Amino acid sequence: MGDNSSQKVIERIFEQLKLAPEAKREILSKLTDPKNVVNFLINRNIIEESKLVDLIANLIRTGRINIEDIDFIEGGIKAAILKRLAKLLNIDFVDLDSTDINTKLASKISLNQLKKFNAIPFKESDISVSVAFADPLDIGAQETLQRFFPKKPIKVAIASKKQIETYLNKLELSENIKEYIQEIRKDLQEGVGDKENIEESSAILKLIEAILKTAILSRASDIHIEPTENSCIVRTRVDGMLTEKFIFDKDIYPPLSSRLKLLANLDIAERRKPQDGRFSGTVLGRDFDFRISTLPIVTGESIVIRILDKTKALIPLEQAGMSKYNFEVFTKALKVPYGIILVTGPTGSGKSTTLYGALNMLRSVEKKIITVEDPVEYQINMVQQAQVNPKIGFTFASALRSILRQDPDIIMVGEIRDQETLRIAVQAALTGHLVLSTLHTNDAVSAINRMVDMGIEPYLVSGALIAIEAQRLVRKICPHCKEEVELDPPLFNEIKDLLPQNYRFFKGKGCKECDFTGYMGREMISEVLRVDDDIARMISKEEPKEKILDAALQKGFKPMIVDGINKAIEGNTTVEEILRVTRL
Repeated sequence: MGDNSSQKVIERIFEQLKLAPEAKREILSKLTDPKNVVNFLINRNIIEESKLVDLIANLIRTGRINIEDIDFIEGGIKAAILKRLAKLLNIDFVDLDSTDINTKLASKISLNQLKKFNAIPFKESDISVSVAFADPLDIGAQETLQRFFPKKPIKVAIASKKQIETYLNKLELSENIKEYIQEIRKDLQEGVGDKENIEESSAILKLIEAILKTAILSRASDIHIEPTENSCIVRTRVDGMLTEKFIFDKDIYPPLSSRLKLLANLDIAERRKPQDGRFSGTVLGRDFDFRISTLPIVTGESIVIRILDKTKALIPLEQAGMSKYNFEVFTKALKVPYGIILVTGPTGSGKSTTLYGALNMLRSVEKKIITVEDPVEYQINMVQQAQVNPKIGFTFASALRSILRQDPDIIMVGEIRDQETLRIAVQAALTGHLVLSTLHTNDAVSAINRMVDMGIEPYLVSGALIAIEAQRLVRKICPHCKEEVELDPPLFNEIKDLLPQNYRFFKGKGCKECDFTGYMGREMISEVLRVDDDIARMISKEEPKEKILDAALQKGFKPMIVDGINKAIEGNTTVEEILRVTRL
């Protein structure tokens, strides 16, 4: 449908704009894909955004084009058109993601019918039932759905087709698990007051297995089970982003949480204190470790399960996604015999993976490598790994002191959290050891200020530092549904000064392979600041951050946002992702 409908929309827009034939030809020659026409016209200043939104909404209202003809339009513009159309038709526009959907209403109608009409009932008041339609002009659909609510009139609202499809898919997933839930309810009724019974119920185990399977199939790293006032929500984190997978009724939560606690050898009766545990299991023929953590909250206990895949190997540094330029600067720094190399970024930006990759590259029979971590995540051959244990006073600082008596060549400190640890690390770097560690800062240059702020004298910082690498993780475009796009106007304006002469951008339109997210997997974007003699001199003189950054840029330093935009132009990721992680 896409191409024909986009051609039709282009023709109607051109008619309304009364363009001369040669102007039309010029636009069409530059437009690589007709699906990008709307953003193309705005970004090239051919028409203002508000005028184009008005124009398209009026074309739909007067029947010159159908609402499904604009399915190819996405992002902010699509929402603006639907809002404008809602105003013209005098109905509500609803953003389903920010609406508390009453799922009981949808269960009165068969899923197939809701899918056929692209509609979902979402709330009920004393006088009406609100139903969101992708096409509010489809009178037949409205009449059919009205029959399911004989006592109340339906109130028509408009929502994006994509959102309606997403929610119908969620309802379908929950439908498939219905039989387990009915079994659990039956067990609950039979075993009233008999606590043992419900813990042993096989239905609850089947439900847990279904949740784990769903999460692992969608490549999730964590599962969040959260009780709310009316229900129990299960969310999974895939490529760093949380998505809702299931919504259960509230009565399923107590047996589910008790059974999970039993699996992890936690105290079932203890609901006032946070608890941590772990269990192992084989799911879909692979071995996994599950780390489980509970936290008492107002509505019960929030449970988070971390999925650790035992078969996942260490990622070599060259495959982690560092650009060629940054990789060369970083590996050159790793060859320096002594000094300190810092990897910085927020939690969950892949710092540990980079450090492990660096150690993997450095390890050899000739070198003694010792790490101190909290906790040890991967075990590496030929590397002595120590795990801190604050309960017995074995902290990062005390571990580091002991390590220095072990005659190491290379030391990795999992994280520098306080001045004492940093001071010992700097002293070790100045006395002939190569020290690798992580700091929480937003960019590479800020790490210098952070070290000075933590109480280390600038002349020591300048003598010890070799390089600082800052990084973030961005989601990669799904290769199965990748297509070329024209950027949303607000995005385009934000980055247009950084763009080269020729550029193309891509995105994933969403398919079964990537769970309709358009993304699959993650890779890093980074910046590497090499501290040479000039920059070291500036650090010891306490020059401001801006001056150091200017000096680095003159020497060819590439800031993270530039690295990211290059990756977007290469087609690895989207500009939205780059701005999501680099906007500070």
